[in-house]
Amino acid sequence: MPFVLRPFRRFPVPCSVTYHSGRFQGHGMVWNLSCTGWRLSGDLPMRSGETLSLIVTLPNEQRIEVPEAVVRWSRGQEFGIETVEIPKHTQARLIHYMRRLVNNSLEVLHE
Repeated sequence: MPFVLRPFRRFPVPCSVTYHSGRFQGHGMVWNLSCTGWRLSGDLPMRSGETLSLIVTLPNEQRIEVPEAVVRWSRGQEFGIETVEIPKHTQARLIHYMRRLVNNSLEVLHE
């Protein structure tokens, strides 16, 4: 796989996820996320190219629903996804949440 520069910063945010691929359901954790790419691990192994939908519970208890994502890589129970379809209001909530993470990390640097 060639090296590709990520277009967005990833944030370490361990949070629970339920994901569906066809009629199968998996449970696991999101370990980091960005506006377009996430790293997950779960009890339903995924393969590169498979599509799935996700329901993520962020640490602040907000639920984020992603109707469609594509698995870009997988290693055992871990896999990376690229979000394909996110409703605009959900994308706005996710961006707002990540801005808070950036602001919090900047505050820690300045202390």
